[in-house]
Amino acid sequence: MSIRTLRSAEFYTALPKVDLHRHLEGSIRLRTLMEIGRSYGFLMVDTAELRPLVQVGEDQPNTFGNFLSKFTTLRSFYCSPEVITRITQEAIEDAAADNVRYLELRFTPVALSRSQNFPLNEVMDWVIEGVQRSQQELGVKVGLIASVNRHENMALAEKVVDLAIERKGKGIVGLGLAGNEAAAKATPFIGLFNDARQSGMQITIHAGEWSGPENVFEAISKFKSGRVGHGVRTMEDPKVVDLARERGTTFEVCITSNYHSGVVPALTNHPFARMLSAGLNATLSSDNPRISQIVLSDEVRLASEALGIPLSVFRDQTLTAARAAFMSEDERDGLVQSLEKEFQQVLSNC
Repeated sequence: MSIRTLRSAEFYTALPKVDLHRHLEGSIRLRTLMEIGRSYGFLMVDTAELRPLVQVGEDQPNTFGNFLSKFTTLRSFYCSPEVITRITQEAIEDAAADNVRYLELRFTPVALSRSQNFPLNEVMDWVIEGVQRSQQELGVKVGLIASVNRHENMALAEKVVDLAIERKGKGIVGLGLAGNEAAAKATPFIGLFNDARQSGMQITIHAGEWSGPENVFEAISKFKSGRVGHGVRTMEDPKVVDLARERGTTFEVCITSNYHSGVVPALTNHPFARMLSAGLNATLSSDNPRISQIVLSDEVRLASEALGIPLSVFRDQTLTAARAAFMSEDERDGLVQSLEKEFQQVLSNC
């Protein structure tokens, strides 16, 4: 889309950002994992041994099986209320350090509760507490998305949805459907999510990542979701592209994650630029930054230097993300105006 321009890491960090798609469980610092494991007496390995179990390394296969295996290890660490609150606070600290102005942090209550059989309602309140402690101090507006996995028990999903609706206005701004779409269908959740949407909850659906554009079609037409997590396989079907453009669907695109999970064979082959050229509302997010060992600034740099996307386009897609945020209209307008001013200041020095 343009001539590649090389800039410093500090330049990309200075850009204001909106991250609509970041998973709490994939945002835990390696150092924190070591401290938790040793403090609670269940970790008997050193940092070098733990790293490949919780992060994707260059010597590992880029497959969704390898990517998902990291979460199996991570589930052992959610061992107290203090830990869950701490990892929430640290995820927000990391976002603030990367100049993320608005963050939607999605978390999976069932995953966080499972190792110690914590009550789901308490787990959700611990995450909310972590957000409340951090966002005002750090200058980052945070919205929580309670996530359920399509391969898990429907009764648990219903309970999470009910508890999330009870906490609407207390920090939880939406619901997400995630999980391995290659192994489980989203269809059984349509009624549950439509009911939640009609009750006033915002929704976002993982689709078109590990399975094809038919899942994006389902997310838009059956779930009536205005946002799709990933959605990069949309480009395989012109009819789905047309539908997404017509509906103004916002895509939460995560370049490095798509490479690490085997969705794209090479970073330079990522369809993000093609999605933008097709007139889709494609935005950049980080997904699981600690698993992929990145920050959102790295994704912006990739988009600019590997895919040739001009900074003016990044500015526009950041404003698109702000307009798709799960906030009130007044809050969105305020966020957009603030970002426009900040971009003007930063880009005027280019």
